[in-house]
Amino acid sequence: MHGWLGRYGTCMAGIILFVFFALCAPNFLSVLNLSNIVKQISFMALLGLGFSMALLVSELDLSFANICSLCAVCVGWLVHTGHDPALAVFVGVLVGTGAGLLNGFLVTGLRIPSLIATLATASVANGLSFMVTDGVAFVGQWDSRFLWLGRGAVFGVPTLIIWLLAANLVAWFMLKQTRLGFRMLAVGEASEAARLAGVNVRTIKVIGLALSGLAAGIAAVLMTSSLASAAPNSAADLMLTAIAAVLLGMTMFEPGRANVPGTLVGAIIIGMLGNGLVLMGVEYYFQDILLGVIIVASVALSSSVLKKAAFSL
Repeated sequence: MHGWLGRYGTCMAGIILFVFFALCAPNFLSVLNLSNIVKQISFMALLGLGFSMALLVSELDLSFANICSLCAVCVGWLVHTGHDPALAVFVGVLVGTGAGLLNGFLVTGLRIPSLIATLATASVANGLSFMVTDGVAFVGQWDSRFLWLGRGAVFGVPTLIIWLLAANLVAWFMLKQTRLGFRMLAVGEASEAARLAGVNVRTIKVIGLALSGLAAGIAAVLMTSSLASAAPNSAADLMLTAIAAVLLGMTMFEPGRANVPGTLVGAIIIGMLGNGLVLMGVEYYFQDILLGVIIVASVALSSSVLKKAAFSL
């Protein structure tokens, strides 16, 4: 029974929370509201998915929100100035992946702890974002093909939901069904044993951090498309919520390890919590308090994993 509670207890708590809001929050169960919850958490969940990829190889990426903002302003500038949307999407993803590779080089090449390396990258990305924009957001009437990425629908299903599910399915398949995924999990569990088994640990760590940057780039493209704007700090508010989603996910399905379904469910729980409290008229600051409680409680269950990721050399 204890094992079952350990794997699914947090998920069951999420279901109880859903029932509570369904009974107490006005219009919570409306199709529009439920759809809005998933769309609103899509960026947070994508960033959390990337953070999970880094954490799975025992590295801590604290730059993903700033990298996402930098990618967003690069995408926004290209679309705003009339360039082809395909080029804008390519550049956004390229910048994110490049920043992740830079983190990988700093951590594995220069042997800088990921906590320090990614904080430095975050600062650089933040400065570049303001340099590109002069501190002013890009807004305007943009190409409809680009806006469809974040605002469109396929058979009535919003594209944001489709992209989110697709990214999670690809990540899950990669981790569970491919050699790369097995090696990432092996490096995260015991890097020395993986090295002795012939795994190139440094390469796998670089890949994990690059995937975090890739996820930031994808999230930036979808965010810019959905909002039809790009600001130098557009993803700043998503950092804590994305990390909280990952930490909450580490308390379910595969306790103590970042995992794809856990991160997605964690993001949904956090999004549902914020939405339900707003509908009930609870003061906004109460959400921040609960978010802090979630982070502390989750870290208490996964502290050894986070310590290893933050300070490993």
